[in-house]
Amino acid sequence: MTPSPAIDKRQHVVETAYSLFKRAGFHATGIDRIIAEADVAKMTMYRHFPSKDELIVEVLDYRARRFERQLDQLAQEVATPERKIGKIFDWHERWFGSPDFHGCLFAHALAEFGDPTHPVFQAVIRQKNGLKRRMQAILEAVMPPKQAEGAAAALLMLIEGATLMAQMGEADAAIDSARKAADAVIASARIAQ
Repeated sequence: MTPSPAIDKRQHVVETAYSLFKRAGFHATGIDRIIAEADVAKMTMYRHFPSKDELIVEVLDYRARRFERQLDQLAQEVATPERKIGKIFDWHERWFGSPDFHGCLFAHALAEFGDPTHPVFQAVIRQKNGLKRRMQAILEAVMPPKQAEGAAAALLMLIEGATLMAQMGEADAAIDSARKAADAVIASARIAQ
């Protein structure tokens, strides 16, 4: 079955906005620029996204789904929980070295939308908590839930810090340090059982 043109247009707008937001930011990218780059009518834009905030949330959810699918594929390749966590760090290392790396879109959104009740802020929270829950579920195979929860929170902080340092031009040192610290976090949490 071929997707409907309306769905294709909507997805095209999301992908165009994603590309613009990650390069220029959310507030700096106007709706008129998105409409022009996506080559859609203003009416089409507003039919799919009545507000810019709704478009931003959809872009963040789109990015989160892509990330989750990529991590799902990586999780199938390996057996041990430690290696599964390692694959998440491998993914980040590849991302840091890609020409498409502009830092974390979610961190940028958080910086631009600081109100915890704002829908954009909530989209960021969903993505970050989703990654933490994923790592916690992986670690629960080798440690009790409380230790897994604490270790996952620490791993998320390591990933976030490494991402910021990579954006500052220190990708190799950031990922190497984050990996070493992640190994120590996991080992420490396993000992604490």
